[in-house]
Amino acid sequence: MEDYCCAEREKLEAWLDNHLEFTHTYFIRKASREMVNGWFAERIHSIQPSASKKNPLQQRAHQSSTDSTSLSASNILPSTLCFLDNRCPSPATVPSPAPSIPTRKISASEFDRPLRPIVVKDSEGSLTFLSKGDRQTVPVQGGSMMGEGGVSEGVSGSNVDHCARLLQLVKDVSSHLDVTALCHKIFLHINELMAADRYSLFLVGEDSSNRKFLVSRLFDVAEGSTLEESSSSCIRLEWNKGIVGHVAATGKLLNIKNAYEDPRFNAEVDLITGYKTQSILCLPIKNHRDEVVGVAQAINKKGGEDSAFSEQDEKDFSAYLAFSGIVLYNAQLYETSQLENRRNQVLLDLASLIFEEQQCLKVLLRKIAGTILSFMQAQACTVFIADDDSMNSFSSVFYMEYEELREVLVAPKRDCDVNQIDYMYAQYVKNTMRPLNISDVTKDQRFPWTRENSDHNSNQIKSLLCTPIRNGKKDKVIGVCQLVNKMDEASGTVKAFNRNDEQFLEAFTIFCGLGIQNTQMYETVERAMAKQEVTLEVLSYHASAAEEELRELQVSTVPSAQSLRLMDFSFSDFDLSDTETTQGTIRMFLDLNLVQNFQMKYTSLCQWVLSVKKNYRKNVAYHNWRHAFNTAQSMFTLLKSGHLQNNFSDLEVLALMIATLSHDLDHRGVNNSYIQRSDHPLAQLYCHSTMEHHHFDQCLMILNSSGNQILSGLSLDEYKTTLKMIEKAILATDLALYMKRRGEFFELTKNSKFVWEDEQHKDLLRSMLMTACDISAITKPWPVQKRIAELVAAEFFEQGDKERRELNIEPIDLMNREKKDKIPSMQVSFIDAICTQLYETLAGMSKFCSPLLEGCQKNRQHWNRLAEESEKGLVTGLV
Repeated sequence: MEDYCCAEREKLEAWLDNHLEFTHTYFIRKASREMVNGWFAERIHSIQPSASKKNPLQQRAHQSSTDSTSLSASNILPSTLCFLDNRCPSPATVPSPAPSIPTRKISASEFDRPLRPIVVKDSEGSLTFLSKGDRQTVPVQGGSMMGEGGVSEGVSGSNVDHCARLLQLVKDVSSHLDVTALCHKIFLHINELMAADRYSLFLVGEDSSNRKFLVSRLFDVAEGSTLEESSSSCIRLEWNKGIVGHVAATGKLLNIKNAYEDPRFNAEVDLITGYKTQSILCLPIKNHRDEVVGVAQAINKKGGEDSAFSEQDEKDFSAYLAFSGIVLYNAQLYETSQLENRRNQVLLDLASLIFEEQQCLKVLLRKIAGTILSFMQAQACTVFIADDDSMNSFSSVFYMEYEELREVLVAPKRDCDVNQIDYMYAQYVKNTMRPLNISDVTKDQRFPWTRENSDHNSNQIKSLLCTPIRNGKKDKVIGVCQLVNKMDEASGTVKAFNRNDEQFLEAFTIFCGLGIQNTQMYETVERAMAKQEVTLEVLSYHASAAEEELRELQVSTVPSAQSLRLMDFSFSDFDLSDTETTQGTIRMFLDLNLVQNFQMKYTSLCQWVLSVKKNYRKNVAYHNWRHAFNTAQSMFTLLKSGHLQNNFSDLEVLALMIATLSHDLDHRGVNNSYIQRSDHPLAQLYCHSTMEHHHFDQCLMILNSSGNQILSGLSLDEYKTTLKMIEKAILATDLALYMKRRGEFFELTKNSKFVWEDEQHKDLLRSMLMTACDISAITKPWPVQKRIAELVAAEFFEQGDKERRELNIEPIDLMNREKKDKIPSMQVSFIDAICTQLYETLAGMSKFCSPLLEGCQKNRQHWNRLAEESEKGLVTGLV
């Protein structure tokens, strides 16, 4: 039965062979994808490179110049050599990559191959991923395809069998698409055509600068060599140097009978190996466009010491290579297309990685920096985010070094000093909207800052690549990506960024721009929603000032500053009613000439004061309206009794008074730390000074409310200037910012370098005055100071109770009700760390401010006494 089936199958195949037209149409109509794939699989040979076997003869380089060396895979272009990066460890030895950092799917050397640009400019000058490929028509070559020494029509006699064998060899290689296997097959065929002792085959490569060179695919192989042995080493030769380089450059064959008589021959390798090179036949391998794509070389014709390659050898060699060049070119095209596909897949993977994170800009920037560093092999990456409010600054900067890729972190392992980052190149790229590639910063003299900081740059940056990040419409730069010091994987040295790096980074930043823009929009919407939630909460809690209360304040007689003791440093509000505090506020504005100088409507001033008072929460023990009034009174006293008013402009005085009254608006009785840890909506609005920003927002809301517009008499420039000063003054009440800036202020005054005409110095002084007034309770007479301390402690203890109850954490001693016996010692520490030096400095600037220092020092003595008694167990807490 089996024999019968075989016979029937043979008959069927014979019939199909005799009816090729039917066979073709049937295959077209009936063939499935699986059948087509199977047909390809039978004709594609995928060779996995194995461990190379050391062969002493592989050190030979007969045709190389004196500087030819054997290079690692990173120094050549494996794009035309091999698909797999032999330098990469096996999957079993590769450590797991950090989260959010993609695994490399393409080696650094393959990545450097000069492929088609990823992004190009269209007819309108816009960047696009789509480009019109260069359509090249394959020329129809006239005459014989076999070359000058090929087979022509009419060949007969003994040459027929030889030609048939040559055609059979050509047919054998025509279906190969793997370059390495194809080169080895060519070697086997050449060995059949002519008898030589050694063979080498070189392919033409190009680096990223389009400079040509030659790389061996087979080097000095002999008959019987296996594929693995033949392709185990790579030799790189310079273009137009040596015998092989000359043949590649000229496109003409060389038949040398005595290599030592040719000046292009390098005999150094013969001296090392002891092998004697006699005759050489070297021919170019050309594609269908008559371009040299490789060089084949045969060494030492067999048959004796004086044997040389014949004219027939030249004809056979040339004829075979004419066909092999076309097949080899097709295999290289296939290999290039596969590499293009892998590179595009890398780009898509990176884009997918970016779009996974659209909620937090900081996390997104870390992914961008980590991804770029992973694929570009740069030493450091900096991403600058443009500031919408300023043409010459950036709102934020993210910096990452290559070593950080090994850390499995959500945030950087350390904070970088942004002051050490060079912004000038990024600013240049942002303004010009064009990429910047500097191969050696130390030698680049285009920019003045390079010459000014040449010593500093030489220790930091050598090569630099800077690319703008555009928005979705590509009409605006929203950021800049800067890479420094591209590292050579083989030597570990710094090298220049090439055109491939520019193209990849340019393409990748298109996705970065979309990701950053989407994340910024998300954060904006999230802040707006949080702001809306907070606003609704505030509006639901607070009510506008009652009409009756407003009328009463308007018609009431405002007491003098003397009768209310508003100009005394020892002032206390404990004996005043709420009405008297609002009247006292009106009196301060009147005596500072603010109503007259800025044409304030008296009705608007009264309503604004009452609205501010209403927006302080009554259930807060200390940070309420009374604290705001006392802070404003302290500022009033400094300006009047401290003789500082004449040193400030009217706008500055106005801003300081509004800021002191508004600096704790809508205080919740908890600090910034609690707001952040409790995930309050306010924490989503601001990254630092959370409550201070909220106080300023409330201040703006009241100032812009109908009937409260006390700044309506200001010009537009005056209005903007005043609001900016109010914002800075309110933010200055954050003790964290005070601690950060006070060193500069103390240094200026200590060295008598404070200049009243310097706006930065004045801004610094205004910030210090805000803190001095905010904590001025520490300067009051002891009975007043002790009573205020009890209010502060009550508020702090309430927060500590919330932390235990809601956050399940143990509060710090300052907030811990169980540690109230430590209050005196903590007060002493507070005076020493925060207060004393500030009041000493103000007293040094004006002797009329010395009562603040004196009151502070007296209270320190009282607190110190209580602290000593507390240690002895004589008192507990404030008793």
